[in-house]
Amino acid sequence: MLSNGFNHSRVVIVDDVVANSRLLESSLKAFGLRDTISFSDSAAALEWLQHNAWNLLLLDLDMPAPNGFDILRALADRDRSSNPIIIITALNDSVSRRTGLELGANDYLSKPVDLPEVILRVRSNLQLSQASLALNEANTTLERRVHERTAELSQSYGAVVRTLARAAAYRDSDTGNHILRIGESAALIAKTYGMNADWVELIRQAAPMHDVGKIGIADEILLKPGPLTEAERSLMQEHPRIGHSILFDQHASELTALAAEIALNHHEKWDGSGYPRGLSGEDIPLSGRIVAICDVYDALRMPRPYKAPWPQEKARAYIREQSGKHFDPTLVDLVEGLYEQMETLQHDFSDHPLAE
Repeated sequence: MLSNGFNHSRVVIVDDVVANSRLLESSLKAFGLRDTISFSDSAAALEWLQHNAWNLLLLDLDMPAPNGFDILRALADRDRSSNPIIIITALNDSVSRRTGLELGANDYLSKPVDLPEVILRVRSNLQLSQASLALNEANTTLERRVHERTAELSQSYGAVVRTLARAAAYRDSDTGNHILRIGESAALIAKTYGMNADWVELIRQAAPMHDVGKIGIADEILLKPGPLTEAERSLMQEHPRIGHSILFDQHASELTALAAEIALNHHEKWDGSGYPRGLSGEDIPLSGRIVAICDVYDALRMPRPYKAPWPQEKARAYIREQSGKHFDPTLVDLVEGLYEQMETLQHDFSDHPLAE
């Protein structure tokens, strides 16, 4: 008897000689395989095999079209471990045998068959099928659990990022809505630039962390109402490094790694006159170049204690004028087509009435 584990395995027999199919089917049933299906019409068999679940195929080769070779070709994309095929044929020459195996058969038996050997080959191939299906199911379960755990970690990292971003905003004249606008506008630019959806979502969550380093700046400098002295300005310009040191860890998630990159680089300028490292051109990471435009445009359009909000056209003209100086020229050109959407974000996440 075959193992009880095979009771529900579906075995398909395709042979244009009905007597051959009946002999195989009755033998398999006698050894405990109840779910067997026989076809003498090879075309009907192929149609069924392509649209139904099965565990093992016993296939004759010498049949009217489609013959066994044709069926093997049609099933070439199957998982050979999950859906093994045993050829049972009167064609016992070496060329037919080699061709059948090359086309994807798992085993080859010549007629007239020895029924005990057929049962042994069936058992061996059904064991292969069941092991493969069990492995695939285990992999699917593992992938689902990894995906769920990754999503949980991502939510946790996101919560930490948002909390730190709000903490930095509360210490400055910025607001919670300011950091939301930076995230949304950075995602808009990244998507239009052609970055993939995962990266767009990462920058949406990471960009609000751009000024987290201001947590480490003394209040007398950060909240000073008047101009900063040269010494005070030098201390203020340390906030990108501070932000990077807060966020960076060699075991960091993709989210915190990108947030650290943005914190360090969003004050760099295309012409090399920025800080803290004086990077220029494409040596500045794309994330920093994107957030630089978002941060400056938002600052211009929003009121501050020391200035009124700039009108739209004046703010846009400034961004254009700084192309190749402060900002990446390619991004400046790209943003020209995004201002209306950025203005919608300004209104949707507004803290104050905007100047037209």
